[in-house]
Amino acid sequence: MVHFRFLAGVLFYTFIVLFPQLCLGIRSIPTRETNTGAVEVPSGFRFAEAPDYRNGRDCPVSTTDGRSVSTCDPSLVHIAMTLDSEYLRGSIAAVHSVLKHASCPESIFFHFVAAEFDPASPRVLTQLVRSTFPSLNFKVYIFREDTVINLISSSIRQALENPLNYARNYLGDILDLCVDRVIYLDSDIVVVDDIHKLWNTALSGSRVIGAPEYCHANFTQYFTPVFWSDSAMSGTFSSARRKPCYFNTGVMVMDLVRWREGNYKRRIEKWMEVQKKTRIYELGSLPPFLLVFAGQVEPIHHRWNQHGLGGDNVRGSCRSLHPGPVSLLHWSGKGKPWVRLDAKKPCKLDHLWEPYDLYISSIKGHYYAHSEHQSMAFFTGSSYL
Repeated sequence: MVHFRFLAGVLFYTFIVLFPQLCLGIRSIPTRETNTGAVEVPSGFRFAEAPDYRNGRDCPVSTTDGRSVSTCDPSLVHIAMTLDSEYLRGSIAAVHSVLKHASCPESIFFHFVAAEFDPASPRVLTQLVRSTFPSLNFKVYIFREDTVINLISSSIRQALENPLNYARNYLGDILDLCVDRVIYLDSDIVVVDDIHKLWNTALSGSRVIGAPEYCHANFTQYFTPVFWSDSAMSGTFSSARRKPCYFNTGVMVMDLVRWREGNYKRRIEKWMEVQKKTRIYELGSLPPFLLVFAGQVEPIHHRWNQHGLGGDNVRGSCRSLHPGPVSLLHWSGKGKPWVRLDAKKPCKLDHLWEPYDLYISSIKGHYYAHSEHQSMAFFTGSSYL
């Protein structure tokens, strides 16, 4: 037995010396951990510390010369997401997936927008993100709910009425003026490709946003008969230069310079004001975006939003992938992978989300990271499915 242990130890250290690159993604556990092995955060959430992903040789050199990263650094890729206690587990997994597959992870800056009255305060959420991703470039902003609360109408699903769903409308105001471009991502996604490819999307002409479009979808279903029977409202889509197509707002490339100059925040708000007086749609924050932008969106390859994996907005049933390659998986709809996995009723595709899950749960007093049994996923060679 002693001889076997000695031989195993020799083989282990030989492996590390010969193949050090396979060990670069592993970090030591931070000192701020409890005796259960969880990151200690006052909110009660427990997440394992993520691997420390570093830039490659071909990545742009930061202009900060070793100082703290500024949001105005022109070499940065900017990503905006919301951050709240209900979808926190999804947000952490999404960030982890972006970093894992990015060619230049240290050149990414995350802008997290947190609700003013969330059970987990912005301060607590900031601590949690920093504990889980110690080297992450990020900033947490507080979104005042009174900015939009009086404009929100009831929706087909209560979760769609959350004021934080409308924070994307105000990114032009929330983010620093020097941030002239941003990728907006929902919290129920995982990225399985290099996010820099999406960042490099060109917005042609005067287009303000880019997103995968789905022109085969029945566009009429997103608005009520009242809308379509009113020629003044339905005439919004009658222009010969505008052929409206459905697009999902969970993945967008946004030109914030054009957004601010065109005051698109106010254009969206005007349609929300119409909705308060006359019910013209049923689905939360999506229809106002369609009214303002549908038919004027820079089309991005469908691989960047394989959406609908959460099923519909009522049952949350299982769905399969759309045909073609995949760069981003999106569990839009009622069903969320972490909920179904915990309930032991996962859909087949939910297991693709699982390797990015850093949540630590307790079973009979023992704590374990959900992704531990999937740890080899950190070393997969392909950056997309």
